[in-house]
Amino acid sequence: MASPLEDPVLIRSFRGHTAAVTGVAFSADTAGLATCSVDRFLMLWKLKNQCRAYRFAGHAEAVTSVEFSPDGQVLASASQDHTVRLWIPCIHGESSVLKGHTASVRSVSFSHDGYSIVSASNDKSIKIWSVCYQRLLFTLFKHTRWVRCAKFSPDGRIIVSCGEDNSVNIWDTRSKTCVNSFSDYEGYANFVAFNRSGTCIASAGSNHTVKLWDIRTNKLLQHFRVHRAGVNCISFHPSDNYLITASSDGTLKILDLLGERLIYTLHGHQGPVLCVAFSKGGEKFASGGADAQVLLWKTNFDTLDYKEVLKHNFRRTHIDDPPHLLDIYPRSPHLHDGKLESVEIPLVLKNYI
Repeated sequence: MASPLEDPVLIRSFRGHTAAVTGVAFSADTAGLATCSVDRFLMLWKLKNQCRAYRFAGHAEAVTSVEFSPDGQVLASASQDHTVRLWIPCIHGESSVLKGHTASVRSVSFSHDGYSIVSASNDKSIKIWSVCYQRLLFTLFKHTRWVRCAKFSPDGRIIVSCGEDNSVNIWDTRSKTCVNSFSDYEGYANFVAFNRSGTCIASAGSNHTVKLWDIRTNKLLQHFRVHRAGVNCISFHPSDNYLITASSDGTLKILDLLGERLIYTLHGHQGPVLCVAFSKGGEKFASGGADAQVLLWKTNFDTLDYKEVLKHNFRRTHIDDPPHLLDIYPRSPHLHDGKLESVEIPLVLKNYI
């Protein structure tokens, strides 16, 4: 059991990429960590030992997104070379290419059963592919500008996407139609994610904000403005009680969704943080940045009794009041122009996991 005063700790730094790290993804057993970079390579790091990483070459331009299949047997990647690739994550790193997009592919993500992947592209389209047959199943059109991210819901029946047209769209995969759209007049979302239950989506805003929407009631539930620059990526903790954010302001922040507050600000990257992901069990998370570093962190706080976490952080944090949060089911927009305050977490680097 972790100490009630134990904060997230940086336990390992991976250096191997030679340019900005754009994606991080844990394998299902948390034994491996896949990363991708503007340097055109994917790397697969073994977390249980200090052996050298596998480096996968194949994309002709920057790799923008990477994700493991649910069973860990396949890696999918997206690239500015207009392609999606499927990789066997072994020492040889063989891959097959999925062609269909006519511009940079910004994101790739598996369905929960691993049978399909969804890709989002600057060609304004979203494409759904069969993993087994390695062919295009169908294409979704509605965005009027570049599509930055698309994700399946946990049950696979819905896709959420976000684009530079300032919209977040909800798609029915059976009817292949857009069934709802959230517009944001303040900016566009860089990244979207479902919580584990599939009832809420979170968006990472170019306007420095993080928003949570209930897709059952179509209401904005929470609105956090805790960063000083655009939010590039978000990841739900498996408990759905926490959300971690990565921002161009150089920080990672952990939001307590039940307590509606910021509880941790993490420093470690030199420059913008571009990607972040919790492990499947939530005991670790990884981040990647414009500094070409991959950082592996131990979560720690998720082992605590939840009331202890709130009690602990109420004592040692002081957040603006109210904590940059919109009322539930707001009737009118709320502006958040107060000063930003945060908790500084000391950088502690350990050599071994």
